[in-house]
Amino acid sequence: MPSRWHINDRPQSLTAFLRRFPDDAACASYLHEKRWPDGFVCPACGACKGWELSSKRWTWECGECGRQTSVTAGTVMHRSKVSLRTWFLAAHIMATHSNGMSALQMQAHLGLGSYKTAWLLLHKLRRAMVNPERDLLVGDVEVDETTLPYRTKRDPVGGGQGRSTIGKMVVVGAVELLEGNAPGRIRLETVPDYSGSTLKGFIRDVVEPRSEIWTDGNESYAGMTGYSHHPRVIGNMAAHILMPWIHRVFSNLKRWAMGTYHGLRKKHIASYLDEFVFRWNRRRWRQVAFDKLLGLSVRIPPMGYRELVEG
Repeated sequence: MPSRWHINDRPQSLTAFLRRFPDDAACASYLHEKRWPDGFVCPACGACKGWELSSKRWTWECGECGRQTSVTAGTVMHRSKVSLRTWFLAAHIMATHSNGMSALQMQAHLGLGSYKTAWLLLHKLRRAMVNPERDLLVGDVEVDETTLPYRTKRDPVGGGQGRSTIGKMVVVGAVELLEGNAPGRIRLETVPDYSGSTLKGFIRDVVEPRSEIWTDGNESYAGMTGYSHHPRVIGNMAAHILMPWIHRVFSNLKRWAMGTYHGLRKKHIASYLDEFVFRWNRRRWRQVAFDKLLGLSVRIPPMGYRELVEG
């Protein structure tokens, strides 16, 4: 039976991961290389002269201003009481697992003491799944909208009927088409409505100008400027026939949301969409996804529990 993984898609095995990061010291050394690939740089004064302290674990002191900086300071791991190796294990699972894990599953998998700790760890890593410098989609791009049912903390999954948004969240998506009509990168975002200003605003935010935009016959896209717009009136034909890849994305998204999380919380939907986009865009490069996630985590400013809970 052929392997499910392509040659460039095989994620690092757990055994290989544990060999690479046997303890917190190995994790700290990795973070140091990610933060300061050309040597220590003081975040306060920019000086490149400093030394590692023997009295404080994984902490450097600037030779110019005297400021002390740990390898986790100012990152998503800032002031965390969770061990570095636990952080790395969580990142490895999130980056390489086909569907990710819920906080309850992660708590059991890592042996964490509380659900709150697992939830906080996962949401902080999700904040690091968006590269602030990522490029816009370009070329031929399919764009469409869908709805996702949501649920409250204690209630089951809600949802109205048809195009009704009662009990549902409106999600607009775009997928870049590569040579041979293969799917490339995607973008997903929740929007408040189906209005022209909303949907065209999404396109301006995620697609390079002068690209070819393919949509259904929704009149909200009419009058789009700066792009070549190709509306397709679906009629009685199944929508996935004319726009196959954006509907494949939506189908996978809904199956993932219900299978892994049994429905998404409305307040945190953006973070879950970021996770789905991160995993989709690296589905052929799972072996480098972990390094990408940890590399981004040292560039994302820290965020506390209250900020995450309040959205």
